[in-house]
Amino acid sequence: MNEISVEKLKEWPEDSYVLIDIRDEELVSYGMIPGAVFISYEELVEESCNALNRYDGKKLVFYCQIGRKTRELDDVKALEGKDAYSLEGGYMAYIRAGLSDESSLKERQQKAEESIRKKFHKQLFTPFAKACKTYKLISEGDHIAVCISGGKDSMLMAKLFQEIQKHRQCNFELTFLVMDPGYNRENRELIESNAKVLGVPITVFESDIFDAVDTIDKNPCYLCARMRRGYLYSRAKELGCNKIALGHHYDDVIETILMGMLHGAQIQTMMPKLHSTNFEGMELIRPMYLVRESDICAWRDYNDLHFLQCACHFTETCSTCHEDGTTSSKRLDTKKLIAELKKANPYVESNIFKSVENVNLDTVITYKKNGIRHNFLEDY
Repeated sequence: MNEISVEKLKEWPEDSYVLIDIRDEELVSYGMIPGAVFISYEELVEESCNALNRYDGKKLVFYCQIGRKTRELDDVKALEGKDAYSLEGGYMAYIRAGLSDESSLKERQQKAEESIRKKFHKQLFTPFAKACKTYKLISEGDHIAVCISGGKDSMLMAKLFQEIQKHRQCNFELTFLVMDPGYNRENRELIESNAKVLGVPITVFESDIFDAVDTIDKNPCYLCARMRRGYLYSRAKELGCNKIALGHHYDDVIETILMGMLHGAQIQTMMPKLHSTNFEGMELIRPMYLVRESDICAWRDYNDLHFLQCACHFTETCSTCHEDGTTSSKRLDTKKLIAELKKANPYVESNIFKSVENVNLDTVITYKKNGIRHNFLEDY
C-alpha cells in the first residue's frame, strides 16, 4: 500500500477520497480527523468485510495512531482492487501539521479562554469552582503542582486553574508540571505544542518509568501509574508545592465506583482529595471531580484541539491503559454499561455518584476503617 503525507492529501479534492480511522474505540473517542469514518481493524480484516463497498470510486486513505498498523493492510482481502493508501505518520502527523502554524497561536488561545468564560462557563468553570469550594481543595498560600499528562482532562484543568486564579478569592501559586516518562519525540512535541497553543507555561522533567515497566509482565499499567504518582509527588515537593492536582473527572469517579464492585468486589470511590502517605505535608486534589467528560470533549472539539491519550511503549499503536492503572477494556466496558443503564434510568449516573455519599453502616456486613476490618456482629 502506498503512503501519502498530510501535505499531499490536502492537494486532493475533498470529494475524491475518504479517510478511514482503524484505531481502537478508546483512541477514537479522544478525537478523529474531521470527516473521517471509523472502521475497526478487526472488522476490516474479516473475510466477509463489505464495509468499504459504499465508497466505490473513491480513494481510500487509512490511518492509525502513528502509521504502523496501516502498513499491515497490504494483504487484506477487502482491499483487493481498491485504490488504497496509508496516511504517513497517522493521526499524530495530522495533529502536528495543524500545530505548525504559529501565526494563529494568540487567536486560538483567546478562543479557548473565552469559551471557558462564556460558552462553557456553566458546564466547565462552575462545577470546577464548586468542587474546589465543596471539598476545600484550594487554601490561602497553597502552591499547587498542576500535573499535566498531555490529555484533554489535564490540559483543560490547567486552563481552569488559570481562570480561577484570576478571581483572586484567595492567594495561591501554580506550577504546571509535566513528567516525560519516556515519550517518543512526536508525543513530547505534541504536549509542548498544545501547552504553547493554550498559553500554559509548563515545567518539564524526565524519568525512565517506561523503560522500567517494559520488562514487567504482570500489571505493568498499574505499576506505571503508581510510579508516575510517586515521581510527581517527589518533584512537586522539591519545587516547594504542598499539593498535586490530577485531572480525574465525574465520569472517572462513577466508573471507578462501578468497577470496584464488578471487578474488585469492594465499595470504594475516587476521593476528591487525599493526604499522601509517603510524602509528609503533601496532598492530592481532584478539582475536575464534578466536571462531565462529555463537556470536556465538547470544549476540545469546539476549539479544534487534539490531545495526547496514552503514549507508553504498550500503547503507541493501540490503547491498553488508563491514568489510574486500570485497563481501558474494563473501563470502556463499564462506560458502555452505564450508557445502557441510562437508557432505562436517566438518573443512573448521579445515583452511582451519590451512592458513596449515602452509605448506611447499619446495613453493611463488613467495612474497613483506617485499614482495620469491622463486622456488624461487633455491635449486634
